[in-house]
Amino acid sequence: MAKIKPFCAVRPAAELAERIAALPYDVYNREEAKEEVRREPLSFLQIDRAETKLSDNISAYDSAVYEKAKELLEDMISKGQFMKEEKECFYIYELIMEGRSQTGLVACASLDDYNNGIIKRHENTRTDKELDRINHIDICNAQTGPIFLTYRDSVNITDIIKSYKETRKLYGFTSPDGIVHNVWKIAEEETITKIKEEFEKVPSIYIADGHHRAASAVKVGLKRREEHPDYTGREEFNFFLSVFFPCEELLILPYNRVVEDLKGYTQEEFLEKVKECFDVTFLGESAYQPEKKGAYGMYLQTGWYKLIIKEEYKKEDPVAGLDVSLLQDNLLEPVLGIKDPRSDKKIDFVGGIRGLGELERRVKEDMAVAFSMYPTSINELMAVSDQGKLMPPKSTWFEPKLRSGLFIHRI
Repeated sequence: MAKIKPFCAVRPAAELAERIAALPYDVYNREEAKEEVRREPLSFLQIDRAETKLSDNISAYDSAVYEKAKELLEDMISKGQFMKEEKECFYIYELIMEGRSQTGLVACASLDDYNNGIIKRHENTRTDKELDRINHIDICNAQTGPIFLTYRDSVNITDIIKSYKETRKLYGFTSPDGIVHNVWKIAEEETITKIKEEFEKVPSIYIADGHHRAASAVKVGLKRREEHPDYTGREEFNFFLSVFFPCEELLILPYNRVVEDLKGYTQEEFLEKVKECFDVTFLGESAYQPEKKGAYGMYLQTGWYKLIIKEEYKKEDPVAGLDVSLLQDNLLEPVLGIKDPRSDKKIDFVGGIRGLGELERRVKEDMAVAFSMYPTSINELMAVSDQGKLMPPKSTWFEPKLRSGLFIHRI
């Protein structure tokens, strides 16, 4: 039931792929993005975050930023740093982190599948973040960052992809963070048709990462439909750049929490409040990464604690029963006053890739308490999406991150 299509990618010249490929635009703040572009002048980050090429007094959301992104993209194409595929193709994209491989199909997903619920979401989006990528896509006339999608494994799709991994690579390099990136091209009509037919048997596709990019691409597509009332549905703006991974291959890391104060409680008073809903064990300097659902690490100035949610507070509901929800509903809101973690400035979120040492650093420098989480599972994500519900913000952290700039979809 899922509709996918091949596309004529704009992609890097083979010898420049390693230099151009960049982490997603939203993993950097402005200064970090500038530093990365200084380190690697060909980094695609200069296009994804074109404010890095402008004066600091210009807002990152100024129209000049998006015009600069367009100018930089067209300049790189004209210089031959990017080339455009003459024939519509699929691509295979493998990422290897610490010996663990995940392999996806690069293709365009359908705007209509997004709107009719075949492509399922599990997060809300913020209007300001959407508007940024809407302007970027619309002015550049291109989708530059792929959406990270997943589906329940299909043996036939997996077999096709596996057979292509034995052929010559289009790209193969290791990025500065140690991730191996391998790309193959599928150009044969017969294989393309077979893959499309196999995806038509897939009932649901899930957004793993990239909700804002997906929503923005869809809104630009809808805008183009309004501007072209005679559209046929085959125009490129009816589709958005994606990488489809079988769910069994994905790695979800925890998304940890830090809070800046104890809401006026002394540490002893705070611990007594925590004990109302959690069994608490003091661990001292032994950092604790939860090893099962319902367990949490908590770090205060006095050291680490192990928390276990009491049985009577567990929930069967796919959203209320998530570890992130149980912590929010039984500690963050009632004890620390965090009513809306999406907007409350007292809470911050730390990706699991940064390790427990980052939680200790934050408490020593600018926060009062940190919580290490057990990662949300891919099955929990799909269960929430299947019921049309939404997860709390910052419930999942996927690694490794897809690189931007390896594939561009012109609309």
